Amino acid sequence: MTDSIAAIRDAASNAKAWPFAEARDLVKRLEAANHDGEVLFETGYGPSGLPHIGTFGEVVRTSMVRHAFEVMTGAKTRLVCFSDDMDGLRKVPDNIPNGEAMQADLGLPLTAVRDPFGTHPSFGAHNNARLQAFLDSFGFDYEFVSSTDCYTSGRFDDGLRAVLAHYDKIMDIMLPTLGEERRATYSPFFPVSGDWPRTSGQGNCHPSGAGRHHLSPPRKQCRDRDLGHRRGLQAAMEGRLGDALVRARRRLRDGRQGPD
Repeated sequence: MTDSIAAIRDAASNAKAWPFAEARDLVKRLEAANHDGEVLFETGYGPSGLPHIGTFGEVVRTSMVRHAFEVMTGAKTRLVCFSDDMDGLRKVPDNIPNGEAMQADLGLPLTAVRDPFGTHPSFGAHNNARLQAFLDSFGFDYEFVSSTDCYTSGRFDDGLRAVLAHYDKIMDIMLPTLGEERRATYSPFFPVSGDWPRTSGQGNCHPSGAGRHHLSPPRKQCRDRDLGHRRGLQAAMEGRLGDALVRARRRLRDGRQGPD
């Protein structure tokens, strides 16, 4: 390490600006955990509306702490910008065209909602593209990750199995922290199927399908209209999530811990 680098790190370690204060706390946590490898920073957003200054601020603040951490430690880092584009559309934004048509898509995953601008396969894809163009114009160093891509590729399968296997323990921890109304509908996951392609979270989900919980909401007749790209996406989601649910339920029933 050169004298100049040492001087810079020393100054950073004593800087009072909040990014350096946050970075110092992070250094302490990593030292306590004996972590000396790559450090991953993550920021995220929900593409239920057009990117705005608040979205920009999320990435700016995380980037500032990341930079302070790098200056202080010289460690290798990465920044992931995660899009929660499997979230359901809860409300139609009032600053987009063709809003009335989108009322029919309420509750659908954002990457299964029609694009009112007509430029991308879905509203989620449109907003993801807008965000990336926004960030790229300012030269941010980041990796973009889509929730839909993670689910449909199977990247989240192990996590889903873990949630299913420890469902009751998770509920025991979470329910006491929630209000009465939220407790009645809370679930750590929402199955999506051809019978119920929405992520509205109506009804609790339990891997056993027993007690006061049920695995999926009542069967609904989906509207037979031109879903286009949605059908392919839905089939992939249903296959991945369905397989994970079946395997987890079998292990819970038979008491096996290893792979099927």
